[in-house]
Amino acid sequence: MGTLINLFTRKSVAIRALVDTGATDVLVTPEIAKQLDFDLEEVSQKTVVMADGRRVSAPRLAPVEIRFGDRLVCTEVLVLADECLVGVIALEAMDLVVDPKGLRVIPNPKHPDGPCARA
Repeated sequence: MGTLINLFTRKSVAIRALVDTGATDVLVTPEIAKQLDFDLEEVSQKTVVMADGRRVSAPRLAPVEIRFGDRLVCTEVLVLADECLVGVIALEAMDLVVDPKGLRVIPNPKHPDGPCARA
């Protein structure tokens, strides 16, 4: 469970999301976009290559803060799904790792006090 925050309006929504390490971006449903107070007619679009190779255009919401426990990242999210999905860019930025045995996402055990910047 995580939280998305529209940094313009400060509206927030708690979400449950599927983690997909083969995806790059965060995807949300149109319903979540509305709850965050974004107008899908007034946001920019981003081209996305789907897993089957199709290219589609998706509304881009920004700036959005994503919080997971004590970790957070400010980014954009795309409206393109019937369920929420988190890709690797947000996971890396928050220094989260997938625990496949426990079927969960956890803070990187190498950095228990928070993400470390890499230069």
